[in-house]
Order: sequence, then structure tokens, then C-alpha cells
Amino acid sequence: MDRRLMLRTGLAAVAGSMMSGAAWAVEPDHDVTFVSDFDELWETLRDRYCFFSEKRTDWDRVRAFYRPLARQAQSQEAFAEVLRCTLAELYDPHTALADPPAGSQRLPISDLITEWRNGQAVIIAIASDSAAEAAGLKLDDVILSADDRAISTLAQGLLPRCLTRPDPAARAYALNSAVAGLRGQPRRYRVAPGAAEPREVVLPIRQSSPKPNVDWRRLEEGAGYIAIRSFADDAVTESFDEALAELRDAPGLIIDVRDNGGGDTAVARPIMGRFITETKPYARMRRREGRGLSDFWTETVEPRGPFTYTRPVVVLTNHWSGSMAEGFPMGMRGLGRATIVGTPMMGLGAAVFPITLDRTGLKAQYSAEPVYDMQNRPRWLMQPDIVVLDGADILAAGRRVLAAATA
Repeated sequence: MDRRLMLRTGLAAVAGSMMSGAAWAVEPDHDVTFVSDFDELWETLRDRYCFFSEKRTDWDRVRAFYRPLARQAQSQEAFAEVLRCTLAELYDPHTALADPPAGSQRLPISDLITEWRNGQAVIIAIASDSAAEAAGLKLDDVILSADDRAISTLAQGLLPRCLTRPDPAARAYALNSAVAGLRGQPRRYRVAPGAAEPREVVLPIRQSSPKPNVDWRRLEEGAGYIAIRSFADDAVTESFDEALAELRDAPGLIIDVRDNGGGDTAVARPIMGRFITETKPYARMRRREGRGLSDFWTETVEPRGPFTYTRPVVVLTNHWSGSMAEGFPMGMRGLGRATIVGTPMMGLGAAVFPITLDRTGLKAQYSAEPVYDMQNRPRWLMQPDIVVLDGADILAAGRRVLAAATA
């Protein structure tokens, strides 16, 4: 921990001197490994990252600021931290190192979601069956500090340094990164619950109980229920087929993709194919082309399976439905085969490409192909058809919508 603290302090000190103009002197020769890999990453995103028009990031300034830090890195761990900070300048949770160093700042995806209200960090969503829920945290609690640092100070220090102008999305990213804490370490908050006295809350590192990627049951009213917790395993499609076979005669079906971090379209698309009788378009996509984006192309789904399920379908979502778990409900709605019920999702709006740096072997991913529905509306702005308030029972809401559809 002390060594990592020194690493972060050292990077901050060098960065601070650069911002004041004190570090622009010519440096002595260094090993070119880290600089070459930095250039590879920076140039790849310059040419292929798809969201520069949505961001306020000056990518040339990012290179001028972080490349000297990469040159000065004394270890691969220190270099990885430089790359983590470089990618954080895009404030895009889908664009990040695959395995950042232990003790570095987590991405802004945790069991808590907060927002700024009148200068206070207010909890607006809490994941079920999480360490935050077990600790007794509640909606509208105010987080005053994290790991003994004022949350405002911590979030300010995590703001991107290379913006052309302020961006509320960057502020939200920095705040939720601060709340997410450090990799491999428990979180310690000082929390003000309403008008009560502030209290200390420690959230340990908690291993979730393993659950199958797909499970299913018949609800009391006869409707079928299938939970899909990942689209990252080819076996999910086979398990879904087994579930659908057992629920074939159900008058309606609920498919639950809450808390699903996503996966591969090659897994999700065959599942969508069980609900149509002819090939249909379900999404549109683009990619980088020069300084802008290409024309749209259309993605389609083909019918599949020994039978087609034609009765009403509801798809459940929450704040922790991400990536392909956003694309699946969007696709089912685009096919005219589902109503989406739940909260807004993660807002991860693109297919990602991987990159492995040639010399260090460090791995990362980046947003490369933005996804849109068939009306060209961006996936990252998608809203459910029926929005459920935070803290309300999403499954109960989905059952009511399905009951009305099957009545």
C-alpha cells in the first residue's frame, strides 16, 4: 500500500510540475519500451476511438501531458498506472486497461451510483445483494468522504486534466470513480443519512455467491421467467434454449438481464432469433472513418430453433445492465418482440475492440463501433419503455406489464 501510495503521489507531483510549465526541459535518454507502447495505444485510439465527437477531450494534449510520464515510469506497474490515467481522460467506462495495477482507482462501476446535488454526493441507486446494501446504505444518503478524504477533493483530483471545457459527464465519471474506491482494497465511507449524525461505513471486498448464467422458473400466474446474467459464454445460448423449451406454453415471458455486464453479440443474437419467423434488422452501427464516422450499416437477426415463441415478452433492466445487456433489450424492442421495463442502463454505447501492446503485453479495450436502434437513436441514450423508480420492485412492475399484455 505504501509503495502504491508513493506511485500515485509521484505521478501527481510530476503532473503538477508539468501543468505549471516546470517539466518541459529536455530529458535524458530512457528505455523506449514504455514510450513506444504509449505511442501505440495513443495512435490506435486517435485513429479508431469512436466517441471523440461526444467527448471534450483534447487528445493531442493528452499525448503531450502523459507521454513524458510514460517515459519516466520506473516499472511496468508504474507504466500501467500512466496508461490507466491516460484512458480515463476519455471518461468512458468501456475504454480501459484490462487489468490495472492493484491499488489503482477503480472504474466508476460499483454497487453504488451517486450524483452531485447542491455540491453533495448523493446515493441514487444501490445494487441488490451487494456489500453496500448489506452495510445498510440507503437512497439519498450523502457520502462525505471516502478512505478518509473529502469526496469533493477526491473527485476533483480524478477529473480529466485535458478537457477543452468542463463536461458534466466527466464530473459524474470522476465522482463515481471516487466512490468505487481502489482495486483490491475495502472501501471506507463517512456517510450522512438524512438529518442523522454522520457515521463510518466500511464495505469489505465481498465475493458474490456464484449463480448460473441462466436460470428459469414458472411464476405463480403462469408466466415464464428466465434470468440471463451474462452474454459472455457460448453455453448461454444452449441453456436459454433449454429454458424456453420448458416454458414453451407460458402465456408470456419475462427475460431478466439486470446485473448483466454484457458479452458477445454472437451469444445474444441467436437468443433473439427464437422470437421471430423471418430475418429482421435489429440495430445499426458505424465505425471511425477519417476524422468522423462511417455511414450506417444494418445488423440483422435470423430466425432459429425448432419453434418460435410468439407470445408477449418483457425484458427487465437496471443500472447494472451493460454493453450487450443493453443491446439485447434494444434489439428485442427493435424486432417488435419485447417491452423494456426497469431503470436506465449503464450507457455503454459501442462495440469494443481489444488491443495488446507489442512490447509490454499490457491489454486494453476501447469503444470502436457505436450502436444505434433502427431509428438511428444512440444506444447510450436508450431508456426503458416503462421506467421504474430507483428502489421500486422492477420484477413486480414487469409482471404487471406482462399481465396487461396477456389479458
